[in-house]
Amino acid sequence: MKRTTTANSLQITSAMKVVMIQLLLIATLTLSIYSCKKSSDDQVTTTQTVTQIVYTSDLHYGVLRTFRGVTAEAATVNQALVQQINALHAATFPNDGGVNAEKKISAIDYLIITGDISNRETGPPQIQPSATSWGQFATSYLSGINLKNAYNQSSVILLSGGNHDVSNAIGYYKAMLPDKDPTTMVNIYNMMLKPTTNKTNASYDYTTDKINYSKDIVGVHLMFVNIWPDSAARVWMANDLSKVSSTTPVIIFTHDQPDIETNHLTNPNGTRTINSTDKFENIVAEVCKDGITTSAPTTIEQKAFVSFLQAHQNIKAYFHGNQNKNEFYVYKGPDNNVSLKVFRVDSPMKGLVSGGDAPDGIGDETKLSFQVIAIDGAAKTMTVRECLWNTTGATSPLVWGANSTISLN
Repeated sequence: MKRTTTANSLQITSAMKVVMIQLLLIATLTLSIYSCKKSSDDQVTTTQTVTQIVYTSDLHYGVLRTFRGVTAEAATVNQALVQQINALHAATFPNDGGVNAEKKISAIDYLIITGDISNRETGPPQIQPSATSWGQFATSYLSGINLKNAYNQSSVILLSGGNHDVSNAIGYYKAMLPDKDPTTMVNIYNMMLKPTTNKTNASYDYTTDKINYSKDIVGVHLMFVNIWPDSAARVWMANDLSKVSSTTPVIIFTHDQPDIETNHLTNPNGTRTINSTDKFENIVAEVCKDGITTSAPTTIEQKAFVSFLQAHQNIKAYFHGNQNKNEFYVYKGPDNNVSLKVFRVDSPMKGLVSGGDAPDGIGDETKLSFQVIAIDGAAKTMTVRECLWNTTGATSPLVWGANSTISLN
């Protein structure tokens, strides 16, 4: 009886070992598949020390501008921009002393777009719905970008929403038709956050469904912040940064400039409504504390953001759109007590220099630009270069404009 029990125990133990080995093999295979999937999604591997990124913003599908001698829709202008972005594979960086200077570009790991894919549906003439704009964007960018990384994998597109995208989702103080169309925000949310169950236009709720996420790339932490780092966003940011070493450089990508527009804050009136009298847009959750009109400054809100920067001194750079002009500058804060390197990017449709406000389409077309970012994670150095893509019209070569190299230490 005792021997039988021992033999059975041995048999069970042997069987368990077989099962455990099988489970281990399955787990190993699953981990391998997941790791491959993650590498394919994130593109940059753990052994890569330099990454190259294309950055643009404020595509504004649905408006018009003068482009190459005629009045053109945003779909036409953005398609031309995509063609020029794709031409980067054959381009060479200038001799400017920056990261990868004089080297052939060849590989681009990411394309980043920080919002205003759609334009608000206000009129007259009535500007197209967000759903139409997203369809045009998907055709030109999601299907049209053929950039590859160093491993011949498709470059990853990283997106965030802009104030126009949000207004389409939540409404605006001027009449829109339809009055709400969250298509762009819904698609960005699903693409970037990859929820278990995709959001739909009916289930999407901007009050809770904010688009905040981060990526670790060549030893640098990239944070994509919904519209602007307001008090609500900073709760997420603080939690995200608690998992990052204080010596890891952090770069913020968002839509609004560091000195956020007052009208993008939430209405301070008693009902917090979006209305044509107060003209607040409720784009960020933070209620305006500086006054009850959109002409008030955003001093209080900026000071709180500056305090956050002072507490997280590994935040080294800030990229944004919204103001529609390529410029490299330093944000000092209302009290001149912070020094944050800021990179503002041009808009293909509404550039203050290159395009003017639609539908006028005025501006100097030769100044149309996007940015190419090269980050050396090992040396903790970043170079941002302006790329002029329409200097002579349809056959324009890519021409390098302004550039800035900064330390990420």
